[in-house]
Amino acid sequence: MDIIEEVEAILGYGDLCNHCLGRFFGKRSFGLTNEERGRALRIAHELAVNEPHREPELDICWICGGELSRTDAWAARVVDAVEGLEFETFLIGTRVPPLMAESEEMVWSDLSLRDPEPLRAEMNREVGKAVSALTGKEADLQRPDIVAILEIATGTTELQVNPIFFAGRYLKYERGIPQTRWDCRSCRGAGCERCGFTGKQYADSVEELIGRPVIEAFDAGNAILHGAGREDIDARMLGSGRPFVMEVEAPRKRSVDLEALEAEINRRNEGRVAVHLTGWADRRMVQSLKSDKAHKKYRILVEIDGPVTSDEFRTALDQLKGVTIRQRTPM
Repeated sequence: MDIIEEVEAILGYGDLCNHCLGRFFGKRSFGLTNEERGRALRIAHELAVNEPHREPELDICWICGGELSRTDAWAARVVDAVEGLEFETFLIGTRVPPLMAESEEMVWSDLSLRDPEPLRAEMNREVGKAVSALTGKEADLQRPDIVAILEIATGTTELQVNPIFFAGRYLKYERGIPQTRWDCRSCRGAGCERCGFTGKQYADSVEELIGRPVIEAFDAGNAILHGAGREDIDARMLGSGRPFVMEVEAPRKRSVDLEALEAEINRRNEGRVAVHLTGWADRRMVQSLKSDKAHKKYRILVEIDGPVTSDEFRTALDQLKGVTIRQRTPM
């Protein structure tokens, strides 16, 4: 079939808007919207078969039901949904009802069409352009700050706020603090008399001590600490500190001054935990941190009954060279 015959076959399925007609040939030519492409194809078909021109009724399109003519309304819903959120980049996604997807795929298959564009792709692109025009923000297909999902079946918008990451090193001066929250062993986090109905085995953790000021600063839902290994609960973490990446979930603010945040964390946890924040990070840094092999250096205090000469001390040290020391981790 030539293109006019394909258009005639497509129109034979039922009433179709210009957007959907154009999408069946969406990968042909450049510089046209699908609506323009569809209108041109409709007119070319009408000229070929000598029929009067008729503009389609948008709401009775048998595939999209007129949704592709309402992209401005969808963009307005997205703008309402992101009100109060700080972001620079976004991405639009669309959940297409199964019947819509099956309808267009049936035509692709029946007519062996080679150049169609899915409904989802046009919705994402056109709503994205409208949102960008309304907000001045840019679309980012790789790492957007937020993702807005258009639910065509319900006419609603679902918002996903992507996490933000920053890196640093922490020092732990107080023994008895675990690195991350431990659920109560008795109730497994549900809350019981033994844990004072907190759901926690220990009152605080390094993650929580650092995380509380972080959650406040970013107006976030949660803060998760990813450490480069972990020390025992009864051990301190001194020296240059332990590297970590903090994952801030669902932040409503993103442009936080890390220097001021570091000062606030250290002020609120003086004598217990301190941090040095080194900069912004991403999920790849978390993966790298978890996969790196750490080289540990221990300092031990040895108590000896009775006097020891320098020669005896040196001999004892020489005997330790190359010896495998098995560490017993406290339970």
